Amino acid sequence: MFESPGRIAFSIFGLDVMWYGVLIAAGILLAFLVVYRRAPLCHGISEDRAFNFVIIIIIVALVGTRLYYVAFQWQYYSQNPAEIFDVRAGGLAIHGGLIAGCLIAALLCKLYRENFLNLSDLCFTAIPLGQAIGRWGNFFNSEAHGTPTNLPWAVIVDGQAVHPTFLYESIWCFILFFILLRVDNRRKFMGQTFFLYCILYSAERFFVEGLRTDSLMVQFPWGEYRQAQVLSVCVIIAAAVLYVYFYRRAKAAGFPPVNKAYVKPGSGEETVFPDTEDEA
Repeated sequence: MFESPGRIAFSIFGLDVMWYGVLIAAGILLAFLVVYRRAPLCHGISEDRAFNFVIIIIIVALVGTRLYYVAFQWQYYSQNPAEIFDVRAGGLAIHGGLIAGCLIAALLCKLYRENFLNLSDLCFTAIPLGQAIGRWGNFFNSEAHGTPTNLPWAVIVDGQAVHPTFLYESIWCFILFFILLRVDNRRKFMGQTFFLYCILYSAERFFVEGLRTDSLMVQFPWGEYRQAQVLSVCVIIAAAVLYVYFYRRAKAAGFPPVNKAYVKPGSGEETVFPDTEDEA
C-alpha cells in the first residue's frame, strides 16, 4: 500500500507547481512528439501541418476537459463561480477533452481538406500514452480513487485503503498505446485505429468507473447513472458499427494501401508506402 506524498512538485518564486499539472503536461508533450514523428512517416501529413493542428486541438481539448467537468458539477460551481478557473486543484474530465478535440479536428480537416479519419488515427495512436502518464496526477491529488479494498496495491486516502483506479487506467492505457501503435502501422482502412481506441478504452473505462466513488452522474427519468459508463456504452456501440462498416468497404475494394509517407507538393517524388512496423 502506498500514499500520495503531496500535491506540490516544487516551488518557483513562491509559486507552488502541482504534480497534477506537471504530469498532464508531460503526457501531452510525449503524445505530441509521437504524433509529430508519425505524421509524415505513415499518415501523409507534413510536420508543419501536424504541429499547427495538434497545438490547436490540445488547447481546445484542455478547455473541453474543464467545461465538461464543470457542467456535470454545476450545482457546486454555480455557487462557487470563481473556482471554475482553479484547475490546479484538479477537476478535468477526459471525455470532455476527447469530444472537444474531435470537434475542432473535424473543423480543421474541413477547412484544410485533410481526411478526418486519417488525422484521428494519427492522434488516437498517441492519446493513450498521454492518458497513461497524466492519470498519475490523480494519485498526487488523492482523487479519482475507488472503493475500499485490502489488496496489496491499494492506495491510502484519508487513512483508508482504496482501489487505485488511476493505476488501473494508467496500466491499460500504456498497453493500449502499444496495441494501437501496432495496429496503426498495419492499418487496413482509415479509422481503424480511432474506432479501436473508442472500443477498447471505453470498455476499460466502463468497468473501472464502477469502482470509483467520485463519478460524475447523469439523471434520466428512470434513474441516475454514472455518465462515463453511459457514454462508454454508447461509444462502444457506435464505434463497433462504424468499424464493421469501414472494414467491409475496404475489403470490398481489396484493402488498398492506407499508410503513406508525406510527399511535398510539386517535388515530383512518388508516394511511398513505408513499412512502419517498428516506427514509433
